[in-house]
Amino acid sequence: MYYIAMFFSGLFICNSLPHLASGLRGEAFPTPFATPRGIGRSSPLVNVLWGCANLLVGGFLLARHGIPAATDPALVAGCLGFVVMGVFSAIHFGKARKTWE
Repeated sequence: MYYIAMFFSGLFICNSLPHLASGLRGEAFPTPFATPRGIGRSSPLVNVLWGCANLLVGGFLLARHGIPAATDPALVAGCLGFVVMGVFSAIHFGKARKTWE
């Protein structure tokens, strides 16, 4: 269960980054609250709030289960979650951007 929590911690923290970056720049970006879901764009405020929520969940999982201090399976699981979300976001939002242009 620990490794799963670390995986999701990396996933949530990675997902917070594009939402926070877009919102803080004042740009619209897709969220689950947009229409169509995950493709349409939400306001910068919604993105900041969604990014903060993701960051809080990821941070909570890290705090609850401890931050790995060395290269161990938990750290690998967290990094894997980060990479999985990064790859998914790059592919998904790359396609979504094409629908906006």
